[in-house]
Amino acid sequence: MDKILAAAQNIATARRNRAPLAALPPELAPADEAEGYQIQRAVHDLLLPQTGALVGYKIGCTSPVMQEYLDIPHPCGGGVFAKGVHDSGAKLRFGDYVRVGVECEIAVRLARNLAPSEAPFTAEWVMEAIEAYHLAIEIVDDRYVKWETMGAPTLVADDFFAAGCVLGKAVARTKAPDLLTAKGRAVVNGKEVGRGTGADVLGHPHNALAWLANHLAEEGAGLHAGQIVLTGSLVKTVWLDQGDSVKMELEGLGTVTATFA
Repeated sequence: MDKILAAAQNIATARRNRAPLAALPPELAPADEAEGYQIQRAVHDLLLPQTGALVGYKIGCTSPVMQEYLDIPHPCGGGVFAKGVHDSGAKLRFGDYVRVGVECEIAVRLARNLAPSEAPFTAEWVMEAIEAYHLAIEIVDDRYVKWETMGAPTLVADDFFAAGCVLGKAVARTKAPDLLTAKGRAVVNGKEVGRGTGADVLGHPHNALAWLANHLAEEGAGLHAGQIVLTGSLVKTVWLDQGDSVKMELEGLGTVTATFA
């Protein structure tokens, strides 16, 4: 059995069992992030029966606060799956996660495909492909015995903490606020726990989307009309306790809520 598949089976088994993943055996650990993404694609194939179809992507490590927190100086991507996407007001089971956290994100929904043949992409180019924005709660799951020791390639292989999202109402691109200056905040149990602006996401969320489109194009893959992309957190990850009630707010995009009971 090849290394990629064996590593993917290790990760997929841990995720199915909600068992914290210790480091992969040295002979299976990805040598670099490129190998991490190969393993990630194999993990997606193995988990499809549980997760439903791939419906988009999340981009992590797009803000200075998150790059510093994770000690990774550049963005990383992971998958978003049909069964992990919820509408605002969702009541989620705290026990469905190993150690659940939330982030305040601007999500985009694409109006058209971004094919690899069109690369390189710029922020201006990808903006034209956006149909609508959603304020989103990204759900992240610390599925590790100790994430600090895992290394970026292994975190990438396991979808970089991705565990789904809760989406607020769609706001058409033509009606959206200036995302650069729009202020967002994260509120847990009525108390503010973080705030930021669209400028915190690689200078602008469209820069993050362009990064993802270019990253996928290098692998011969593209983005597709209707897919959702979570562009990165405006705030540092907030780890939750059972029963917590979460609300994200962003000027011009409204609010989105969820409880973890």
